[in-house]
Amino acid sequence: MYTRKLNIHEAKTRLSAVLMQIEKTGESVVICRNGKPVAELGPVKQRCGNRLKKHPEMSKIKINYDPTEVLAGDEWGMIE
Repeated sequence: MYTRKLNIHEAKTRLSAVLMQIEKTGESVVICRNGKPVAELGPVKQRCGNRLKKHPEMSKIKINYDPTEVLAGDEWGMIE
């Protein structure tokens, strides 16, 4: 895959067009200063998985009490 190289001035001047090209092709652009690569600008990588999906290991954990329940006075000593 060919990676396009731009100098800083060209990248700054044509940023909107560069971003549209990245959106269209999905290819990254390397930004160079004095011919040396400084940064890479590319498409956002999509995260895999659904953050609302239950985790297979964490879903095995069971809490047998109400964690929002107010503690009695004698129970506070156990926490310290």
